[in-house]
Amino acid sequence: MIHSFTRTALLLGCASIALPALAETAPVAAEAAAAGDAGDAGPNIIVTGDVLYSNQINALKTPTPIIDVPQSLSITTADQIVRQGFDSIGDIVNYTPGVSNSQGEGHRDSVVFRGVRSTADFFVDGVRDDVEYYRGLYNLEQVEILRGPNALLFGRGGTGGILNRVTKKGMAGETFAGYRASVDTFGAYDLWADLNLATGENSALRINAAYESLNNHRDLFNGEQISINPTFRAELGAKTTVDLSYEYLNHERFIDRGIPTDDNGDPARFLQRITFGDRENNFATLEAHVLRAAVQHTFSDSVKANFTASYGDYDKVYSNFFPVGYNPATNVVAIDGYIDTNQRQNLILSGNLISEFETGGIGHTLIVGGEFIDTANNNDRFNAEFDTSNDDVELFEAVRPFPLSGGVGTNADGNTTNVAFTSLNDDTAADPTVFSAYIQDEIKVAEWLRVVLGARFDSFEITVLDNRNGAVRNRKDDKVSPRLGLIVKPRENLSLYGSYSETFLPRSGDQFADINPPADALDPDTFSNLEAGVKWDVRPGLALTGAVFQIEQSSPQTSDTNPDTLDVIDSKIRGFEAQLQGQVTEGWFVTTGYSYLDGEQQSRTGPTGRRVRELPEHKFSIWNNFQATEQLGFGLGLTAQDESFADNANAATLPAYARVDMAVFYTVNENVRLQLNVENLLDELYFPTAHSANEFTVGAPLNARFTVTGRF
Repeated sequence: MIHSFTRTALLLGCASIALPALAETAPVAAEAAAAGDAGDAGPNIIVTGDVLYSNQINALKTPTPIIDVPQSLSITTADQIVRQGFDSIGDIVNYTPGVSNSQGEGHRDSVVFRGVRSTADFFVDGVRDDVEYYRGLYNLEQVEILRGPNALLFGRGGTGGILNRVTKKGMAGETFAGYRASVDTFGAYDLWADLNLATGENSALRINAAYESLNNHRDLFNGEQISINPTFRAELGAKTTVDLSYEYLNHERFIDRGIPTDDNGDPARFLQRITFGDRENNFATLEAHVLRAAVQHTFSDSVKANFTASYGDYDKVYSNFFPVGYNPATNVVAIDGYIDTNQRQNLILSGNLISEFETGGIGHTLIVGGEFIDTANNNDRFNAEFDTSNDDVELFEAVRPFPLSGGVGTNADGNTTNVAFTSLNDDTAADPTVFSAYIQDEIKVAEWLRVVLGARFDSFEITVLDNRNGAVRNRKDDKVSPRLGLIVKPRENLSLYGSYSETFLPRSGDQFADINPPADALDPDTFSNLEAGVKWDVRPGLALTGAVFQIEQSSPQTSDTNPDTLDVIDSKIRGFEAQLQGQVTEGWFVTTGYSYLDGEQQSRTGPTGRRVRELPEHKFSIWNNFQATEQLGFGLGLTAQDESFADNANAATLPAYARVDMAVFYTVNENVRLQLNVENLLDELYFPTAHSANEFTVGAPLNARFTVTGRF
């Protein structure tokens, strides 16, 4: 039986293939300025039609064309971000095969990489960015999503994949200004600015900034985000480049953790208009100061080196009330709550030496690198305490508006209840230190054969002070992670590959609340990945890729009985991915992807019969840009995924959905482009993400965004 979302996806896919005649009716401007992003094109960006297409991935640290990387990956450029109306990492994930979104408790990005949920496998210009927050898109050149374990280049984590954001850098010798302004039907609006000032023939100052006023379809939701990122680039002769960057973030938003489930484990649709929270006490704030420096030096045509340093100071608070149970017979919902504060300072130093040479007619691209990370982390959590229940959980009638505001409410018995965050649950100071060293050789045995061999050593040490009682806990984990890849090239534009890689995840974060015997005898979680695939550059600017894979994992998952805690779940996941991206004809750009995922939870005695949570069996997406005339263009897309389970017990079901999106573009002149994006064109009620069995996100109804972009 074909699921309804699959039928919709097939119909839209067929329709898009039937439209190339429209795309060929008029010539297309070859200048990226028409898209308002010409200043973003770097040395690895190709202009195809009026769409920017990247042929090289920044995160890999070596000058390896995508076609020769034995791993599944996807790239979304700044041009695509603007054209598709993306305003979050989650929007990009919706249109990427093999990955999906998780709710992240309403205050952070959370991505499920091939069935592995992660809030930590994020990077900026290849440097770890594991603080939990919503990342902006205002200063990006492209977003890179690599799938499969990635320990060799990225260290701990990277268990199912990683997401790397490549930021815009100063462009020496050029002066220009770019802008974006948009407003949507919910009342949200944003202003982006991009100013590049030539400070000499070989240097430039570039400033990207954004103000975003947040709003959506849910009661009480609001917020704002202020982001500023000045960068400076200096080219010291022909061999050395220095990039300096400072980023300031000041974010605040209402936390909405969605609606509970009914007796059948389905989202209680009749509660879709209720926001279960406190108007004043559901919020997240983040203030961050991040300094980055990068130096690249070319010793010769075959030897290069780079060094990066990053220091970040983060201050985050999140406070929330959320549903943990619901009784449809009485229309009574159970509400829990807590407040967390987190102060973190991260120092990250890394360096790489890359050499290209030959031995006996065999080519080598050798990378030798190291990394040092020192983190100071202070966390505390206070649970809510209701004076009527003397507990952190109280019962309320599920009505709109929800009867809780400013810490005062009316419970299900009709009594006034007062709540305060007075019960100290955790208060810890953690000091993780990581030292890493790695080596990898990309060996060109022949024109048709390449081999990738490498290994990484990580030493992870952490000290945790429990401020409640003065207890100190320590743990140290050492691990070697290997990588092996084989690439066969029957033709220059065609690669067949196979790869094996491992990564690990040491005990960290909340898991260090109990590492005394016997818990401190536990080994780190280990993840392995087998993958085989094909990459075919159909022509310049159009690539078709496919991969089959198997991941064996052991990873922390939200507990079914208490969504504030984690259980370690073992599983085995198999799957298939395919993606076509690029310029099909002169006026038709497409990015489309499909993934099939099958996974089962494991125990010490074998399979359990339960499916891995948040693992949709089928996921399909497609986005088309059609250029009707030199000035007028259209966009049409669909993102759809199969049903999945929101909990490890497989008792709560996240329904399948299909969402249609569209856009219209009109280029007024080389400095101004008007754009209208419509999301959820068919106005479907859907539930895109969950965090636990009683936290289902209510998807937005039909909404439109009007955007003006340009460059001077």
